[in-house]
Order: sequence, then C-alpha cells, then structure tokens
Amino acid sequence: MKELKAYQGDIARFQDAATEVLGISINRPSWNRAFSKSLRLTFSLLSDTEKKVAREYGVLNRLFPVGDRVTFAIDKQGIIQRIERGREALRPEGALSAVTSLEERKA
Repeated sequence: MKELKAYQGDIARFQDAATEVLGISINRPSWNRAFSKSLRLTFSLLSDTEKKVAREYGVLNRLFPVGDRVTFAIDKQGIIQRIERGREALRPEGALSAVTSLEERKA
C-alpha cells in the first residue's frame, strides 16, 4: 500500500517523463478495483491471479503465496532498465531516476 500511495503522489512527475505507471497484484480483479478506489489511484492496478507474471519476473515469494514488492522500470522497447527490491521498491525515486535518464538520453 505504501508504494502505491507514493507512486500516486508522484504521478505527475511520471506523466511529465511520458511514463506509464502500472501496478500488478496477485489479487482478484474485484479486490484490486476496490483497493484502487480506496487509495484513489489514477493508474491501473492489474491482476495476476494465476501468478504467471510474478513467476516470469522472478518475484513470486517462495515461502508464502504472494508476490514480493518489486518495481521494474521498463523502457518502450520492453527492456528492463532498473529493478528496485524491498524497501527501495516502496519509493518511486529510483524508477523516476531511471525514466528521467532515459528521457535525457533521447534529447
């Protein structure tokens, strides 16, 4: 929840960098819709109920049936530019730094 609020708080900065923010959770779509509404998120919170994306990205927790908290900054070509794990994933600064540097390289 903390990271979603943080990303929502910085959403304008991501939009200024022409970046789309998406959340992915292993929860059901109905739960994600209610959760998203309760946090007033303006970005999509997608459902990965089969845990396929979590497995493919290596973020499915091995001890518990949950996804680990991880942030991926992925460029428009689909290449992962930065990965934030644990406490770092709770703060959008790392992802913002990655997308800002990508924008600067284009200029």
